[in-house]
Amino acid sequence: MATVVTGSCNCGGVQLEMTGPLRPVVACHCGQCRKQTGHFVAATRTRDSDIEISDSGTLKWYAASEDAKRGFCSTCGSALFWKRNGSDHISVMAGVLDGDAGGIKLDRHIFVDDKGDYYEIADDVPLYPRAD
Repeated sequence: MATVVTGSCNCGGVQLEMTGPLRPVVACHCGQCRKQTGHFVAATRTRDSDIEISDSGTLKWYAASEDAKRGFCSTCGSALFWKRNGSDHISVMAGVLDGDAGGIKLDRHIFVDDKGDYYEIADDVPLYPRAD
């Protein structure tokens, strides 16, 4: 039986349920992620076919670049998703997950060359200057 992982935005206007495998969490320190969230992003990823998104009309998508878009709640402002155009996977911000996330753990830091100078990365998780 598949593990079911649920999550939502802060106001509950967007809710999600994932039934397939989740990628370990990746921390992205790129400038876009830092501007989108006010710090760095920690996200897992799943196949489009393994996620169900319930939306009360507040889910909005922002074309962050020619390559990808970002999903957020237009009521509470929660950053929720990152999706590469044409991909059959969607990244889900780890902070929106409820309770048990199926045992996923932080796996790596990417774009560490772009990280803010106001913090240090002080864990033992592998670091990558750009994408992994």
